[in-house]
Amino acid sequence: SDEMAFPPPVPLNLWDPLKAYKGASAERKADGLLKEVNNGRLAMIGIMGFCAEARVPGAVPALSNIAHYAGDPMAPFAANFHLPGFAS
Repeated sequence: SDEMAFPPPVPLNLWDPLKAYKGASAERKADGLLKEVNNGRLAMIGIMGFCAEARVPGAVPALSNIAHYAGDPMAPFAANFHLPGFAS
C-alpha cells in the first residue's frame, strides 16, 4: 500500500521502552499516556518561561529573583558550538 504507516515504524517502543505497562489495562495505559503528554507540555511551557526571562528580564515575575545567566542560552544550537576540551 502507498499509505504511510502511523505511527511511523521505530526500532523501539518510545512510549513504554521498559515494558512497565505490559500487563496494564487499556484504561490505565491511556491514563498514563495522557499524563506523559501533559507532563511534556508543562515542561515545554516551563522552559519557554526560563527563555523569556533570560531574554527580557522581568518578563516572568515568578522568575525575577533567579540569578541572570550571562551566556547565550541558544549557544548549543549555533553552528560553531563546541565544548571546551573536546575536539571540534
